[in-house]
Amino acid sequence: MKKLYVLFLAIVLTFVFTVPVFALENIFGGYWRTRAYTEKDYSGDSSKALDIQQVDTRTRLFYTAKFNDNFKFVNKFEFNNTWGDQDGGDIGADATDIFRVKNSYADFTVGQVNLKIGTQGITLNRGFLFDDDFSGAVVTYNVSKDIAIPFVWMKAYEGGQGRDMNDEDVDFYAIYPQIKAGGATIAPIFLWTTSKDSVGFTGEAAYDKWNVYYFGGDVDAKAGPADVWFTGLYEFGTIKGFGATDNVDVSAYLLAAGFSADVEALNVHGQAFYVSGDSDDTDNDYEAFFVPAGQSYDWAAIMGGNGIFDNQNSVGSPGATPSNVMAVQLGATVKPMPKLSLTGDLWWAQLAEDNAYGDKDLGTEIDLTATYSIMDNLNLDVVAAYLMAGDATSSDGNNTDDPMLLGTRISLSF
Repeated sequence: MKKLYVLFLAIVLTFVFTVPVFALENIFGGYWRTRAYTEKDYSGDSSKALDIQQVDTRTRLFYTAKFNDNFKFVNKFEFNNTWGDQDGGDIGADATDIFRVKNSYADFTVGQVNLKIGTQGITLNRGFLFDDDFSGAVVTYNVSKDIAIPFVWMKAYEGGQGRDMNDEDVDFYAIYPQIKAGGATIAPIFLWTTSKDSVGFTGEAAYDKWNVYYFGGDVDAKAGPADVWFTGLYEFGTIKGFGATDNVDVSAYLLAAGFSADVEALNVHGQAFYVSGDSDDTDNDYEAFFVPAGQSYDWAAIMGGNGIFDNQNSVGSPGATPSNVMAVQLGATVKPMPKLSLTGDLWWAQLAEDNAYGDKDLGTEIDLTATYSIMDNLNLDVVAAYLMAGDATSSDGNNTDDPMLLGTRISLSF
């Protein structure tokens, strides 16, 4: 696989430098960041088993071959390492495990239809449903300047070669129209996740036929000086061999809303969401909202753990894959000088259903972020977060330690 990656990169570079200049436009870009951070008392007990202090670096290099306004070939390469580890961060820094091809797809338009075919990224429902890279296709029919209808096919899992191995394939199919009307954007969605035998994908030997559906949508609009948004999703379907019974009926939902408003020199923002949980894991109804892969919603720095320091989440919280949780946020951002912004966020969260110890309260979290623009395209972030842990932030039902995070990041985009 490593040799394949190197060969692929060599082919791309050869292509770039041998095709006549007049035939295409070569577009280069990228992103780089280095982070240093400390996370303490995330383990939900007194063991400090998850305490960590480390520095890491990520580099992304982008190359697009643009043949014309209707045809381009897009590539994104990524290199990651933790300083001092054995995968490229140690002395010599000569390991190859740090390299990956993140995106590689053709993007072309024929008439009113745009096609993106290959490994690419997409966001569905702000990440509550999906925000990740995948291999597949997005076919978008542009009805007019105000209506676009994307059809999405994701190959989530390939069963491989052999008798009945095709039954283990897992596919996601979605339709996600984008409709602009009266200053608002409305985006209904229908997503179908399906497999004849999902054992390879889930890793659960008992799992068999899988048909789970998601229906809902997003609304974004202006309400006076505020930008407001709403997302609602209903999950339903059946999974054979799931849980304590042979067939389980899935029935779950997610509701979320938020706002952002500029009041003179101050930006005030907030949000709230409720994601259902399962009240009884012994019956044949599964009521906890879940997505089999690709869900990634960034909220609190410690409890929602997929932001600047996406290393881990405090025990008890669902993190960036919200399920069985409700949360409320209120925050503000101020710019005391042109290059500096200061943000403070207050989060409260609890489980929708009791955990194994009969607890719900995850706690109240304070997140403070300072962002300074050192120069064009080069930024410095400093983050401090503290979670006043509730009883549900525990691995043993008896946690008394409060998680905390302190970190900094320098990042470059070009």
